[in-house]
Amino acid sequence: MIANVLLVDDEAPFVEALAKRLEKRGVTISTAMSGPEALEKLKEKPNLDIVVLDVKMPGMDGIDTLKAIKAERPMVEVIMLTGHATVESAIEGMKLGALDYLMKPCEMEILMAKLQEAKAKKTRQEDKIAEARAMNIALRRGD
Repeated sequence: MIANVLLVDDEAPFVEALAKRLEKRGVTISTAMSGPEALEKLKEKPNLDIVVLDVKMPGMDGIDTLKAIKAERPMVEVIMLTGHATVESAIEGMKLGALDYLMKPCEMEILMAKLQEAKAKKTRQEDKIAEARAMNIALRRGD
């Protein structure tokens, strides 16, 4: 799996440790320490596939960040991560388009499986869009 992942969490030691562990597994990592910084990174890096997003952050929390990500880049998959899971925030995140919701610290194998699932889903969506565009072009030409 080659994926471009943005890690968003306000806990610097957690972000640094997780980034190193994922990079060792072939994942390309960018990091952000807040919701607004994550949105800036999303603008700077059009090839981002997945955002791993902490729910509890000061200022702009994970749910607000998720809403903004999906408004700007609906094809980007989001995996919510938290050490303070509540059923309400999990349900809200999933309703807003998060692929999944994991507890911190999560096992690396589980996170890698979710990243692979997210990358595969994004690739399938992009393929369907490309097919629809090709079909639309063919129909306009009368093929």
